Amino acid sequence: MKIDKPSNTLPAAAIAEGKPRAVSKGKSSSPPAVQQSDSISVSLGSTSTQLHALASTPVADAGKVAEIKQAIIDGCFKVNPEIVADRLIETVRDLVGKRV
Repeated sequence: MKIDKPSNTLPAAAIAEGKPRAVSKGKSSSPPAVQQSDSISVSLGSTSTQLHALASTPVADAGKVAEIKQAIIDGCFKVNPEIVADRLIETVRDLVGKRV
């Protein structure tokens, strides 16, 4: 099955700006002058702050991962199916509880 590339692409400037651009009626091809300011203020929303905090949180305990990896290599890693089942059910309950 072949997947074709989309033929309708948006210009990068339109995507980056998010607001309409001024159209020049003159024949000049040079860009309009940009007024520079000494200070620039950028305000990001609370979602940005939350994402930044989430990005800096480790996904897994590296020490525990190394310990389990070594146990698998040594052939002494044992899976306890009762604990796996209990934690799976607990995770599903948490996820279902968050939907309500």
